[in-house]
Amino acid sequence: MKLSNKTQVLQDLIAPAVNACDVDLWGIEFIPQGKRSLLRIYIDREVDEAAEPVINEDGEVELGRGIGVQDCVRVTQQVGAILDVHDPISGEYALEVSSPGWDRPFFQLAQLQKYIGHTVALRLIAAVENRRKFQAKLVAVDVENELIQVEVEKQQVLEIDSNNIDKANLIFQDNV
Repeated sequence: MKLSNKTQVLQDLIAPAVNACDVDLWGIEFIPQGKRSLLRIYIDREVDEAAEPVINEDGEVELGRGIGVQDCVRVTQQVGAILDVHDPISGEYALEVSSPGWDRPFFQLAQLQKYIGHTVALRLIAAVENRRKFQAKLVAVDVENELIQVEVEKQQVLEIDSNNIDKANLIFQDNV
């Protein structure tokens, strides 16, 4: 779950602009694609279950949680201005801003802690138990030692070094 140097530079540059929009920077993906690269920014906001519904300036009802279209628009404008001034990406690029969604990607080990007991999809850099891709129940997260534990088939628990995780996503499960 280590960021590339380019991604880290971009994250450090845009984080203050995102925070100024009263949302949290969940993570970013920078995908070079030949002539036109992609910079995808994920924003989130802590859920406030007790918040009263309000109507924002665009007539949308906000329930005190989640990310709305206007949040994405504000972040796009703020980050776009920062990128125009600093020009950290050579060539053309597309800028996307969205919430992490139901199948949220994880960018930092600490983000996984709220999802212990949930199913995650993992893609590893080096195979563990002869597998690089699998879905498993998240059992434990040890931020200090940079390890996670997941339960795979037959209740087997695997310990995985966070530096071996290429990609991790939540698997949405509808409990209805």
